[in-house]
Amino acid sequence: MTEDQILGLITQNIVLVLGAIFIVVIILKGIKIVPQSEKYVVERFGRLHSVLGPGINFIVPFLDVARHKISILERQLPNATQDAITKDNVLVQIDTSVFYRILEPEKTVYRIRDVDGAIATTVAGIVRAEIGKMDLDEVQSNRAQLIGQIQHSVETAVDDWGIEVTRAEILDVNLDQATRDAMLQQLNAERARRAQVTEAEGQKRSVELQADAELYAAEQTAKARRIQAEAEAYATEVVAKAIAENGIEAAQYQVALKQVESLNALGNGSGKQTIVLPANAIEAFGDAFKMLKGGK
Repeated sequence: MTEDQILGLITQNIVLVLGAIFIVVIILKGIKIVPQSEKYVVERFGRLHSVLGPGINFIVPFLDVARHKISILERQLPNATQDAITKDNVLVQIDTSVFYRILEPEKTVYRIRDVDGAIATTVAGIVRAEIGKMDLDEVQSNRAQLIGQIQHSVETAVDDWGIEVTRAEILDVNLDQATRDAMLQQLNAERARRAQVTEAEGQKRSVELQADAELYAAEQTAKARRIQAEAEAYATEVVAKAIAENGIEAAQYQVALKQVESLNALGNGSGKQTIVLPANAIEAFGDAFKMLKGGK
């Protein structure tokens, strides 16, 4: 084999090797494997051509270029603090945190330069606007409602950037020292007022219970008197009936019974005493004893 043939063979082999390398490069350039957490923005001649999703994708080598590789993972903005004035003119400091993710990378790439800065500025403006619509008490008590309003407003504002706001949080609401002192005084005054109201209600309840007790006692006394009066009326009715049926003897019997009861009461008195009775009283008691024996 001559020297020219050897050179020709070497040249041919080099060409084949270069051709193989070129084909491999073309294949590698035409295949794009996109990770699950990313999307690629492809440009052709400097203009948007397509967006590649996760997995194996094919492009035209040397014409199509994956210019931007965008993460679609959820992101969190750094916690931010901004001043705001409530509807009742109270200065507050709001600590916020925002989470978002990119849904349409082509919009994010070509419509906004600093995504985080733009969202932070938008959130600050919306927070001030929403706080200005509410009193301080509403800000403190309706935090969930306020967060919902802020998230909705932010979502509307960043919709043209291909971004989804997944969550917006108000971490804290801080007040200046003067406002804190005023609120503390108000809180102490409210506690004192509640204590006075509680004490007054206790006294009122005590008076009501005392009145109820007195009313109950009066009702029971009246009831006892009514029962006693009914008993006396019944006894009188019995006596009257006996007199009507037996005549004067029944009346004399009742008188004699009362005389004996009176004598027993005098005799059962405390201490030693001497009872002096007139003779006619003794005769009367004797008649009463006779009638009692006769009645028995």
